[in-house]
Amino acid sequence: MRLNYVQTGPAEAPVVLLGSSLGADHRMWAPQLDVLSKRFRVVAFDHRGHGESEAPDGPYTIEDLGGDVLELLDTLGAEQASYVGISLGGAVGLWLAENAPERFHRFALICPPSNPAETPQPWIDRAAQVRAEGTKAIADATLGRWFRPEFTETAPVREMLLACPTEGYAACCEALSTTNLVPALGAITAPVLLITADSDTSVPPETVVPLAAQIPGAHLEIIENAAHLVTYSHPDVINPLLLAHLA
Repeated sequence: MRLNYVQTGPAEAPVVLLGSSLGADHRMWAPQLDVLSKRFRVVAFDHRGHGESEAPDGPYTIEDLGGDVLELLDTLGAEQASYVGISLGGAVGLWLAENAPERFHRFALICPPSNPAETPQPWIDRAAQVRAEGTKAIADATLGRWFRPEFTETAPVREMLLACPTEGYAACCEALSTTNLVPALGAITAPVLLITADSDTSVPPETVVPLAAQIPGAHLEIIENAAHLVTYSHPDVINPLLLAHLA
């Protein structure tokens, strides 16, 4: 699977992968790139079916999405990397931590859904709606979950969401509908930073906070007055946390 990606930072520096939210692409990491690339070789990629990555027909699985990241590491010639993921990218990060620990140093997982299969029908319904009507049908509701009302710089994110391939978005919804990463959390060995936002209605804090007790040695940060896409709305808070954890 060919994943589109952009990279910045010194070629010889440690690799950090950035995995995006459902419906977004590598451009959502713009608030992090300059800061992280001073210390790391930063690779921001588009999940399959997103951005300029290949978009095969679905459904996809979390194993597909995680396997794509491992292939990307091989393409980059990187034996190991650290991984930062938000939302869907956070779920992929949990899968990687459970299934490919030898390839990763550290994980920073932001608002990660750990068991969306517990309530699969909303994901199945959203996949059907997007296949029928496109991502424009869910754009307003999505942005309403991603940002608090006082954050108004949402136009670039709306553009990403509207540009997301219909089949890729729907197929990733189907991947989430079958994903349960909770049973293997206790086997994770890499250092994990968990970040949640107090106003996140997409992946509520009460679903993220328990993960800190289930993942050995995990560190939890709760960001106040922030919603789901906290990396985009609160880089002044998130970036120092990432730098400290990845160092």
